[in-house]
Amino acid sequence: MMKSKLLLVPILTFILFASSTIKSDDEYDQTVSQWKSYEDVVRWMVIYFEFDMERYKAVQGGGPRFFPPRAPRETFKLKSGVCYDGAVFAAETLNRIDPSYKAKVVFIENRPFTENHYVCSFEIEGKLFIMDYATIYWSMRGVHGPFDSLEDYKEFYETHHPEVRDVISIRYWNYHF
Repeated sequence: MMKSKLLLVPILTFILFASSTIKSDDEYDQTVSQWKSYEDVVRWMVIYFEFDMERYKAVQGGGPRFFPPRAPRETFKLKSGVCYDGAVFAAETLNRIDPSYKAKVVFIENRPFTENHYVCSFEIEGKLFIMDYATIYWSMRGVHGPFDSLEDYKEFYETHHPEVRDVISIRYWNYHF
């Protein structure tokens, strides 16, 4: 009898862990399935998303120069991340809501002068918009646009960023999980 009780503990632990993981994934799927536009993503980012300063410091402060981006589900669950976590979350989620957004992650190369940055681009009626809610610079947070091209956004970025005046390059970033 005692032996069977001991076997139940790991089984019950596994079931509890598995059900909480499924609930988390279901929560992301259920929430996103109710969202109708980029404004729903913006609302979530404004209310829930926090810049993860510890993750940022780990990347900057002698640790590896880059951690892989978190999957959108993980970002949703943790409600935090660094710039590429936020950009990947926004791009993947926007494309789930409406593929006509053609959302992509944009890489802004600023090194060696300051840190590189990632944002999410998307389209509305052929115009380019940039979503950036994963930055330490509050003045850069928001949806910016419309722009005709990434080059137009680059000019905006250089004009409005509190530190960057000359972006080295700007391009779409292909990420893989």
